[in-house]
Amino acid sequence: MFSLHPGTPYTPWHDPREATRSLRYALHRHGFTHTYQSNGNGISVLSVLTDLTVWCRNGLFVWNEGGHESSHPADDPAGAARLIAEHRRPAPGHDPAQAADPRIHASAVTDSARG
Repeated sequence: MFSLHPGTPYTPWHDPREATRSLRYALHRHGFTHTYQSNGNGISVLSVLTDLTVWCRNGLFVWNEGGHESSHPADDPAGAARLIAEHRRPAPGHDPAQAADPRIHASAVTDSARG
């Protein structure tokens, strides 16, 4: 965690966890609803699709796009989400969680009362 001096405004993009959380919410609005975030040591990682991971470090979102590294300022998570969605928009009704293995079925056997 970083320290702030009294009177310094809190800017979430200075904290990779908060910037990535904002990106996650922005991507959700673009249809990427199955994401996973992990944080540690000044870096935050967001798994968006099986072949798309976004890192937040040093004030930038960074991801691999077609074999080339792409980046976008962490102070603009909505802009980063827009760029990612332009190239990786999920198809309507597409469940990215099942994209890796087409044999996975939507309903799973569970012991839960909610079933």
